[in-house]
Amino acid sequence: MRKIGYLLFIILLLVGCATEGSKTEQEGSEKETESTLKVAYHVQPPSFDPHFTNATATRDLSRNVFETLLSFDENYDVKPVLVEDFEESEDGLEMTFHLRKGIKFHNGEEMTADDVVASMERWKNINTQGVAYFSNSTFEKVDDYTVVLKMDKPLTIAKYILANPNHFAGIMPKEIIDNVDEKGVREFIGTGPFKYIDWVQDQYIHLVKNEDYEPIPSPTNGLVGKREPLVDNVYIYFVTDSTTRLNGIQTGEYDIALAIPTDNIANVENDANLEQHLYPGGFMTIILNKRHGIFTHEKARQAINMAVNKEDALTAAFSSPDYFSLEHGLLSKNYANWYNDAGKEVYEQYDPEAAKKLLKEAGYNGETLRMLTTRHYEDQYQVAVVVQQQLEEIGINVDLQVYDWPTLSELKEDDQSHELHIMGYSPVSDPTKLYFLDSRLNTAGWSDNSKLDNLLDELIVAKTDKEAKEIFTDIQKEHWDYLPIIKLGDYSRVTVTRKGVNGFEFFEGPTVWDVSKTE
Repeated sequence: MRKIGYLLFIILLLVGCATEGSKTEQEGSEKETESTLKVAYHVQPPSFDPHFTNATATRDLSRNVFETLLSFDENYDVKPVLVEDFEESEDGLEMTFHLRKGIKFHNGEEMTADDVVASMERWKNINTQGVAYFSNSTFEKVDDYTVVLKMDKPLTIAKYILANPNHFAGIMPKEIIDNVDEKGVREFIGTGPFKYIDWVQDQYIHLVKNEDYEPIPSPTNGLVGKREPLVDNVYIYFVTDSTTRLNGIQTGEYDIALAIPTDNIANVENDANLEQHLYPGGFMTIILNKRHGIFTHEKARQAINMAVNKEDALTAAFSSPDYFSLEHGLLSKNYANWYNDAGKEVYEQYDPEAAKKLLKEAGYNGETLRMLTTRHYEDQYQVAVVVQQQLEEIGINVDLQVYDWPTLSELKEDDQSHELHIMGYSPVSDPTKLYFLDSRLNTAGWSDNSKLDNLLDELIVAKTDKEAKEIFTDIQKEHWDYLPIIKLGDYSRVTVTRKGVNGFEFFEGPTVWDVSKTE
């Protein structure tokens, strides 16, 4: 009997192991059936909190998790996202938002006016445009599904500011906002098509499909519309080396690779498994520290503009005019409502000998000037190398300091850390997003120009498009006279996808909603 009992025990144990084994195999099989999109991204964001920073990397990644009240369609018309509709009062002092009902946060709680008011109040107090234009305005709850923005003065472009995808006003649960500290949001809970799961520093961010996402019925259009999550997992890998990104997309390690250098395009074009996507990348600039040092002198800034051969700098970064254009306009020809020729003659100046004279008149005595850059954006680094060479040719001692992107993001905010740095700006849809123009925002080299500030104030209350364009023409002329930054030109960026990746689009950054993957 003892032997029989022992045999029964062994049999039951083996059955249990077999059952557990089949369960493990089943779970593994289920995981294998899940679709996973692997993205090679070129830089790690300084934060995942969109209220906290205007970094492009934060915008690109966090907008899959957080949504806004309003956003842009592909024509840059403002359309609803988390609202059914909105209306502006005749006197221009109020905007009323009627929230969509039944929208769930990723924690399962319904979004209501309390969450919207808490989110918008925090955003307007730390966002550069929020501080500049809404400091004396308030977001107030009317009922659970109605919020009103009460402004201290008419602001005809308020809806465009609220729809801005950069440093955007993502809506979060009120309890998250209530517990935020000086380091920003710690729990990333939004209403978007994907849920935040994990961030392994220096490696990846993991997002998963939001099964409860409530899309807008209309087709996806720019940053509005349906925006459906079509894959189960998204892994965004931080791959700062461009060669590694290219090799990874060629071997199939990644499905999407961003910021592929243009001198590698031949490798892409010769590979039948790869598809190239070209899109407006923005414009390249030299940012000058106007709070301390030599560049507080206008003649020194003029000297830099004359010393740098803009075409040489852009060719070093983008290899061919197919990928850049020598463009003076602060808003390019894509934005016909704003485009004008003001300042073109200043942009086109290139005269190293005249630059030497201006530099001497400004009082430059051979001191070392610190220039910041990063290799996480390889094009910025290539521009920096050429700028360093050209400035040294007119007698400037330049210390080129190379940092990772998060460190550079901090240093560029420290007016004691540098005299100049190289920076690429994402495309913007209207002049208020050219932050370097506004002295009150204390960004991009700390401008101090009351004329520009006053012109911007006139622009935001302009009654007609024609009047607004005339004011912007004056703004652009004053920019090229004052030189808060030196624009080098516009550029395009290249994203590469593998065969089997369907529906990928790029609008104000890459989107992973509406993207599916077939083997």
